[in-house]
Amino acid sequence: MVKAGSETEAFFKVDASSDVEKVQLSVEPVNPRARTLRAKDVNKVESWRFSVPFNENDQDGKWKAVAQAYDKDGKVVDTDTAFFAVEIQQGKAQTRISRFSADPSKVRKGRTIWFSGRLQVNDDDRWKGVRGERVSIFYKANGSSGWKWVASDRTGWNGKIEAKTRAYKSGVFKAVYAGDDELEGATSGTDYVRVVPRWFR
Repeated sequence: MVKAGSETEAFFKVDASSDVEKVQLSVEPVNPRARTLRAKDVNKVESWRFSVPFNENDQDGKWKAVAQAYDKDGKVVDTDTAFFAVEIQQGKAQTRISRFSADPSKVRKGRTIWFSGRLQVNDDDRWKGVRGERVSIFYKANGSSGWKWVASDRTGWNGKIEAKTRAYKSGVFKAVYAGDDELEGATSGTDYVRVVPRWFR
């Protein structure tokens, strides 16, 4: 198991008889279309024990390890093959909340404030809408230091966000996506709404 951005060492132990003078180990992916273009570095740890480093640039899937035993004359006396699996854990995809807006910018107390925006994911440097994800709206009133949840929505086509709440007091709003196993969380910029008394003209 290899985590994105890190390196993992795999250890191999070869059992050999007393007449074996040298053991060589090589590892390679079984898939001929592997991303690995060079032979893996094999480090001898101690007598017939080897370590091989793997990182996120290596091929995930089935790999083959081949051990060759040599006698004192340098002749191959035995060869053995074993298979193992390498799994690359990819990092989470970057997300963003774009075009977040709280409307209208001035509203009478008790009336409706509408929220809109889009949840997007970075797919090979192209931002695409994410459907079916829960996005929450938070509010901080003038003079308050804390944020309060006011509404939530599941994104629709093209990542569209639609939600609403009642106007209570002037303040700022923001949209927050918590993320999941595959997507990073995201927070929008803030948008200010001025709330005026019902009798205001």
